Amino acid sequence: MQNVNYIKHLKGIFYQFSKDNRLNSTHISLYIALFQIWNNNRFVQEFYINREEVMRFSKIGSKSTYHKCIKELTHWQYLIYYPSHNPYKGSKIKMFNFETSAVQALVHNNTKTETSSGQALVSINKHIQTIENYKNSNKLNQPKNVKEVIHFF
Repeated sequence: MQNVNYIKHLKGIFYQFSKDNRLNSTHISLYIALFQIWNNNRFVQEFYINREEVMRFSKIGSKSTYHKCIKELTHWQYLIYYPSHNPYKGSKIKMFNFETSAVQALVHNNTKTETSSGQALVSINKHIQTIENYKNSNKLNQPKNVKEVIHFF
């Protein structure tokens, strides 16, 4: 069993997704479904999956789309897929821990700063700063004592 921090992993993988222009929403949906199954299995080194269950979780309706995406996620080193080719035995998945960039850093050279329509993309850091500013501006003042709490309620 690996020691995986759920939030840090998601933060790391979404950062990786933002840099990788090969991915589409189906890849991300499939990865998140597999991540949830990995979480349900307490982040074991490798775990078995049921294709129908994964397709249902990820909202993928086509077997060919499922197989294409899972093979691409393997090729692009987001996970390792060991197909069983046996309908009674699930395929095996090995997930990588994306919360520590020092151990496993993926470099994708085909990132773009502009979309095909010419629209400039905004850095993920800009969004994070905006969210942090929003959170800080909406914080309620903490009560100073029990009397204020009672008065509030």
